[in-house]
Amino acid sequence: MAAIRTENLTRRFGDFTAVDRVNLRVEPGEVFGFLGPNGSGKTTVIKMLTGLLPITAGDAWVDGLDVRTDAERVRERIGYMSQQFSLYDDLTVAENLQFYGRIYGLTPARLRERLEAVAALNGLSPFLGRQAGKLSGGFKQRLALACAMLHEPKILFLDEPTAGIDPVARRELWDLLFELSGQGITFFVTTHYMDEAERCSHVAYIYFSRLIADGTPDALKALPEVNRPGTRRLEITAPALTRALRLAREVPGIRSATIFGQAIHALVDEALDPARLESELARRGVAIAGIRPLAPSLEDVFVELSTRRQAEREEAHA
Repeated sequence: MAAIRTENLTRRFGDFTAVDRVNLRVEPGEVFGFLGPNGSGKTTVIKMLTGLLPITAGDAWVDGLDVRTDAERVRERIGYMSQQFSLYDDLTVAENLQFYGRIYGLTPARLRERLEAVAALNGLSPFLGRQAGKLSGGFKQRLALACAMLHEPKILFLDEPTAGIDPVARRELWDLLFELSGQGITFFVTTHYMDEAERCSHVAYIYFSRLIADGTPDALKALPEVNRPGTRRLEITAPALTRALRLAREVPGIRSATIFGQAIHALVDEALDPARLESELARRGVAIAGIRPLAPSLEDVFVELSTRRQAEREEAHA
């Protein structure tokens, strides 16, 4: 049985379709990444799956329960950490946990037990007496996650859980998610970070209300739409990178190029081999440190698919 499953899930606001016939399947224990630009429908999907927003059309099941008819039972089995989680800054860590534990209806004895457990698991035990407003961004996110976990949900929905926190805190939070996933908890995570998407066991990409990619990171990188016939991807390293990029874009046969870290990632015609490319760049005064074949990244996947879908939208409205 899938942890989460949707069939033609749709949400309309008047004449505007925010989510259009989305089909998803999330297996138990997966870390499922749900990506897409702002306004594409990610949060709307989560709100429908958690029973916070009515479904206009289609169906959804969470832990085998029909979201339409069993919304209350669904909420008992899930945890939800929103983009703006409502922590109370003037309450201590322990008081925030106690407050949410009472909302979940935990008995006093069970609340004490769970408070100690989630505080230890999230590294919050030393800070139980500290006001939430005085925690770092990373520990505020840990507290938000701890509050969402108090009632031992089988499925956790995390809406951009690492937005606004530093790289070290992001990595630590993801390490915690993997640890919890290993214990059988299913995670449905929205994120804008491509390195986080690479960490997910399964990824889906929604673009202006429609799902345009769904699969493992490796499967998405192998899509024909990403690896266009007659093209190859190359990584170009050069000392003066921004100047090299400007001149590289003038080379016939380079279809697109951009900077990633300390190198240029280029999509080129297959006929443009590395030796000829180096010669073309040298003729333009670009000193090349190296050129090597490059596999597509998830960012390449989403850029290619988004560009194609945008072109189709423009053609349809022309």
